[in-house]
Amino acid sequence: MKTRIEKQAGNRHSSKRRMGAAVDPDVSLRVHSVLKAADQAGMLGEKSHRIGGRISPALVEQAKKQTGIEADSELIEFALASIALDDHFGRVLRELEGTVSPDVKLGY
Repeated sequence: MKTRIEKQAGNRHSSKRRMGAAVDPDVSLRVHSVLKAADQAGMLGEKSHRIGGRISPALVEQAKKQTGIEADSELIEFALASIALDDHFGRVLRELEGTVSPDVKLGY
């Protein structure tokens, strides 16, 4: 069974891509993956919450250019999903520093 993101991938996401702008395929895959994971985690259900605020137009334009997302709502959804799904890799890696013995043979 397809998720909401997979069902809409052919219409919603493709229609939001900047026409003529080259979007890095890795970025496009990341946008899709983040939104798919958020959907599977039940984070993209009913859209009843409204957010308002003042944002630098340069920040919004660069984020849209970087992601290929044109709609403000979808850009905000992606940004929030990215934060909500963050695995804190950097922090965890730092916490692991010094926990592996220097005598461990890594096979090379």
